[in-house]
Amino acid sequence: MNLESYYIPKENTSKPKGEDAHFIHKDYQTIGVADGVGGWTKRGVDAGKYARELMENCVLTLYGENKGAVNPMVVLNKAYFDTKAPGSSTACIITLTRDNYLHAVNVGDSGFMLFRDGEMVYKSPVQQSAFNCPYQLGRSKGCDRPSSAEELKVAVKAGDILVVGSDGLFDNMFVSEMKEIIDNVEKDGLTPKELAWTLAEVASYNSLDGDGDTPFAQAKRFAGLGRGKGGKVDDITVIVAYIVI
Repeated sequence: MNLESYYIPKENTSKPKGEDAHFIHKDYQTIGVADGVGGWTKRGVDAGKYARELMENCVLTLYGENKGAVNPMVVLNKAYFDTKAPGSSTACIITLTRDNYLHAVNVGDSGFMLFRDGEMVYKSPVQQSAFNCPYQLGRSKGCDRPSSAEELKVAVKAGDILVVGSDGLFDNMFVSEMKEIIDNVEKDGLTPKELAWTLAEVASYNSLDGDGDTPFAQAKRFAGLGRGKGGKVDDITVIVAYIVI
């Protein structure tokens, strides 16, 4: 995989790093994204620290698991037990296997989409207990453990484009908007970094539009919560991988 990322933290002077975290390990063809749950702010906790420590521990686990194929569930499980920071976060870990599958584990509403020949052919399921209340890893009461993660395997082909992100991306961009941008990848000669940047910037623009329609607004209407207009102001992480086999 040819891998790159782009991150836009929402403006917050007390949390300049935001609450998202991610990693890319090109040697192991493995990536991960975590989104610290903002509700911890009411308790004086920066959940971004939990997300960052969780992702750092995933990378450390990868270095310790270098004798064979990467198992995302093993990586997530060990990273979870090694993470001591207060808070909680979603998590999605994905690796490309030697037999050309994406092997992923996902907890919550971060996730990924796979595009092939201009069409979205797969979207990872969202895990949430209620509207805007995703499953979340953490040690506190009410939080989830890695056993709650959904394990996924998706076949890939050369030329596929993988888009991984936190909910700040998926809540603020429709698939049709992503397809329009991805359709121009070859024509415009976009690198993975440039595609990640473009997707993140459009999602960020949509998040600040108080009257526009977004997936978040549609979900809000469906849940019967208010007028259901506008985007969701949030941290936005985008990782793009061009599949090369």
